[in-house]
Amino acid sequence: MLKKNIVLIGMMAAGKTTIGFKLAKKIKYNFVDIDSKIEQSENQKIVDIFQNKGEIYFRKLEEKITLSFLEKTKTVISIGGGAFLNDKIRKKIKKNSISFWLNWKIKTILKRVSRNKRRPLAIKLNEKDLANLYRKRVKFYKLSDFKINCESKDKNEIIIQIINNLENENNTS
Repeated sequence: MLKKNIVLIGMMAAGKTTIGFKLAKKIKYNFVDIDSKIEQSENQKIVDIFQNKGEIYFRKLEEKITLSFLEKTKTVISIGGGAFLNDKIRKKIKKNSISFWLNWKIKTILKRVSRNKRRPLAIKLNEKDLANLYRKRVKFYKLSDFKINCESKDKNEIIIQIINNLENENNTS
């Protein structure tokens, strides 16, 4: 395996944390969920950070924490759904990590998001607004190194596809 970090990107509810944790275990990398690190640093849930301090405060904190973890090596990093839109974060990921976009159809994302009320943007947005958010973010997600179409795949199939891409990357570099 490469010594580079592996960064999972995608919409909220794409499975970045679940897949990331299992992938890290399988390839013997460390695992970091940026949203959890943000919550630990503030000692409150992200939804509360958004509500109490606002999105601008959250995004600055997200940038600082994400950039610090991107300095590590051999780590699978799950970043927040909006983090890859940040220029500094995206450039740092491009420089010393391999990024995988966990892509789902918007219908699937909407269904998954509606089951979880811990997501600050999902609480405020209706389905149409969430679909617009998805379309806005996809332009950035397309800049990832690899796109994993997750629709009708189970977790293990997604992980195997990521590992196959990593092995191919390792053989060509």
